[in-house]
Amino acid sequence: MEKNYEIVLEFVKDISSETKNAETFIFVKENLKRYNLNIDINSLALKNQLIEVNTKLTFDDKSENENKSFFFINYATIIKINNMDDRKVVEKIILCDLQNEIYPRVEKAFLDVLKVSGFKELEIETKINFEKLYKEKFN
Repeated sequence: MEKNYEIVLEFVKDISSETKNAETFIFVKENLKRYNLNIDINSLALKNQLIEVNTKLTFDDKSENENKSFFFINYATIIKINNMDDRKVVEKIILCDLQNEIYPRVEKAFLDVLKVSGFKELEIETKINFEKLYKEKFN
């Protein structure tokens, strides 16, 4: 199948690892099972058939506990779509096709920050099925 978009540019737009002190770090290491990975994808139309797609991952603890860390990445991808007339096609490119292509790089950058932050044993076990998420959203 021919790809109907081109990645022009990709970069880490924002990245954060926040742990306020050693006590919190120890607590978080012992309670990583409370943390959830969340993904948010949004886009912004630019000039010349270009679209900026922001893929944001957040790994955090939603409980009311004060001892917690916060991890975040916003991975920006600038793509060019040759035919932007069909909105459904553009949505599938942004939410599914592009994500399938870039997600391994997004996940690696995110995990590298977590490992440098002291959480060396952390792995993202659940892989995101963008095709399934896309079909659930639009079917």
